[in-house]
Amino acid sequence: MNNFSVSRQVCILLMICAATAISTPAQSFISLHSFDSADGANPEAGMAQGPNGRFYGTTYLGGANGDGTVFSITAGGALITLHNFSGADGANPTAALILGSDGNFYGTTVNGGANGYGTAFSITTSGMLTTLHHFCSQGGSGCTDGSKPYAGLIQGSNGKFYGTTYGGGANGGGTIFSITAGGTLTTLHSFDGTDGTGPEAGLIQATNGKFYGTTYGGGANGYGTIFSITAGGTLTTLHSFDVTDGSSPEAGLVQAANGKFYGTTYGGGADGYGTVFSITASGTLTTLHSFDGTDGSSPEAGLVQAANGKFYGTTYGGGANGDGTVFNITAGGTLLTLYSFCAQTDCTDGGVPAAGLVKGTNGKFYGTTAFGGASDYGTAFSISVGLGPFVETNPGSGNAGMAVTILGNNLTGATSVTFNGVAATFTVVSGTAITTTVPAGATTGAVQVVTPSSTLSSNVPFRVLP
Repeated sequence: MNNFSVSRQVCILLMICAATAISTPAQSFISLHSFDSADGANPEAGMAQGPNGRFYGTTYLGGANGDGTVFSITAGGALITLHNFSGADGANPTAALILGSDGNFYGTTVNGGANGYGTAFSITTSGMLTTLHHFCSQGGSGCTDGSKPYAGLIQGSNGKFYGTTYGGGANGGGTIFSITAGGTLTTLHSFDGTDGTGPEAGLIQATNGKFYGTTYGGGANGYGTIFSITAGGTLTTLHSFDVTDGSSPEAGLVQAANGKFYGTTYGGGADGYGTVFSITASGTLTTLHSFDGTDGSSPEAGLVQAANGKFYGTTYGGGANGDGTVFNITAGGTLLTLYSFCAQTDCTDGGVPAAGLVKGTNGKFYGTTAFGGASDYGTAFSISVGLGPFVETNPGSGNAGMAVTILGNNLTGATSVTFNGVAATFTVVSGTAITTTVPAGATTGAVQVVTPSSTLSSNVPFRVLP
């Protein structure tokens, strides 16, 4: 669990501040913005790209009321504060926003709301916020609807949003829930310790339709679990960590092109500094890398897979300066440190990235650091690793006739949109967005957009549902 009482000086306690990591040149690392508390402070969450090409994120603290903010920022670093949380409408968001199929963003706050145990909310690109649910508001003792949602939401193929709470539920060990865009919440599962406890990470929906996630604690050995759950609430524990193969996963999973799931653990592994692992849908886990401090430590965030097949992520600590890293790792486990934070005097480049990366459709990665920057309230940054531009579909799956928004760059003048080779009708809304519908006869595969200057493919296959 993120805890700002533990500052970036934790590296001293870990005795890794002076360690030297093998890394490549950062190529093109840019500090886009330094938070100054007035416009937000200590962002724990990553960002999401919007249909207008801007990136949207949250800060844990700061803003007009000190309870955190929602902001948008351009690829060039121009930041706008969209909302200042007041406590009554939520406080202290710790998870990334998600772009819903309706064009609004959805997220959670870990504190605040009517009962003080967090909220679920939606917000428009112009900053109009609607609180969808105040946790710990249903009847019964112990917050039966859950409390403290550290994780964000995802939108399932049925249009509902799914998430987790760290506490509450029937057994006090946290919950898995679904919620509609109108705010109707259904508790799907209450953890009881034996099947995990305290999920800090969100869910993903796999190609088989099930949802997959992790718990921070509990399970057979008490060190956290990996699980799957159906949309109806049937949960299966796939793996219980035992420290040697990792412990206390704070991050969720990503499903790779090969069908396996990949993730990180905050602790455990060969050196106690956390791991990167893969796991099959049936529960066979392979530890791909154990961090040793010099190459990073204590990853709090998950991974993203790029078109080159590699996975990209961050570590909360470790690296050349003890303040965290950006890395990539192959499916076979070869890790490369791309950047070590606090490389600049007074950590003006940022330090301690609690959040993961998001792939911008321009080919760059974008992220945040919880500390550092000009005022030591954290930063937003971009890093280029030589990847090309692509398009992204929202949502990422659907059946024939479903409306889909395609995000990208330089889309003006597009002449063709195809779903795995099947032509679709479309409208160019702007240089960063196209609206279309899934054509009859389409099958699962890449979405391609032909523009006057290039042909852009989707970063992941679009999954066509029956």
